[in-house]
Amino acid sequence: MNAVAQIGVCYGMLGNNLPNAREVINLYKSNNIKRMRLYDPNQQALQALRGSNIEVILGVPNDQLQNLANPSKAQSWVQSNVVAYWPSVRFRYISVGNEVPPSSSLARFVLPALVNVFNAVRSAGLESQIKVSIAIDMTLIGVSYPPSAGAFRGDVRSYLDPIIGHLAWARTPLLANIYTYFSYSGNPRDISLPYALFTSPSPIVWDQGRGYQNLFDAMLDSLYSALEKAGQGGLEVVVSESGWPSAGGFGTSVDNAATYLSNLIKHVQKGTPKRPGKAIETYLFALFDENQKSGPELERHFGLFSPNKQPKYQLHFGGGRHWDIASKEYNATFPLKSD
Repeated sequence: MNAVAQIGVCYGMLGNNLPNAREVINLYKSNNIKRMRLYDPNQQALQALRGSNIEVILGVPNDQLQNLANPSKAQSWVQSNVVAYWPSVRFRYISVGNEVPPSSSLARFVLPALVNVFNAVRSAGLESQIKVSIAIDMTLIGVSYPPSAGAFRGDVRSYLDPIIGHLAWARTPLLANIYTYFSYSGNPRDISLPYALFTSPSPIVWDQGRGYQNLFDAMLDSLYSALEKAGQGGLEVVVSESGWPSAGGFGTSVDNAATYLSNLIKHVQKGTPKRPGKAIETYLFALFDENQKSGPELERHFGLFSPNKQPKYQLHFGGGRHWDIASKEYNATFPLKSD
C-alpha cells in the first residue's frame, strides 16, 4: 500500500460559506484525495459520495450516543445511514463518538453504543468491510515521555479498558486524534518547533535505543506503549485527525502549517520507531477553514482549502507529482532532512 493511499482529509461543515457537497466531492477527486472523514451522516454528503470510490469514516455525533445505547435505535441508524448507501458509498469505519471526555455524562453510553452499532453492522453482513470504533484524543494519556513509558491516566482506565478490549476482539483499530501543534504551543520551552514540524535534522529524543526525530512519532509511540500496558499491544491505531492552524495563535502561520502538512504526508508511509515500515493511515484536519467553529480563533484556521476552494498550500496527494511545500523560499530557509 503506498503512502498516497494512507492519507484522507476530514470534511467538517461548521461554516456558513462552504461549497455544497457535490463541489466538495469534486474537490477530493481533482486533488486525488481517496479518503474522507465525515463527522455525521449528512445526507447531502452521502448522496454526493455515491459512486465516488472515496473511502469514508462515518461519525456518530456525540449527541446520538445515548440514543444508540438502545439496540433497536442503533439498528435503524445503521440501516438509514449505512446500509441504505452501501456499496455505492464505501464506508471504511464508523466512529462512535469523537473525543468523549471519560468524565462527561455521555461516557457511559460509548461502550453500549459501540457494541450496538457493531452488532447492527454485523447483522447486515458487513462486519468484515466496515469496522466500528471510537475516536480518542491524547488527553487520555497520563504519561507520554519518554514514548516507551506511555500510559493512560489512571482515572480513564475503567472507561477505556472495556472499549479497547472490544476493539481487540473485533480486530478493529482505535482512532486517535494527534496534534503536535497543541503539545508544542502548550510547552514551547521543552518542545522545539523543528521537532513538532518534522524539520529536526537529527534525533531529539533517544529512548531504549530508538531515536525520535519528530514529535508525531513520539506521541503515536506513547499511545502504542499505553495500549501495551493496558494489555492490548496488538491494537492498530488510525490517526483520525492531525493538522496545524495557519493563523490565530502561538506558532501558527501559513509556512508552519505548510511544512507540517507536507512533511506529515511524506512521513506516514514510514511508520514510527516502535513500528517501523508500517504505513500509518492518517486523516488531515481539515478540508476548509470553518468560520463557525467554537473555541479560540485558531480553531477556524485548520483548513487545507479556503471556502472558495482555493488551496492554502501546495499539498500533493498523489498522481505521481512531486511532493513539495507551499514556498520554495521557505524550503530553502529550512532544509527538510528526509529520514
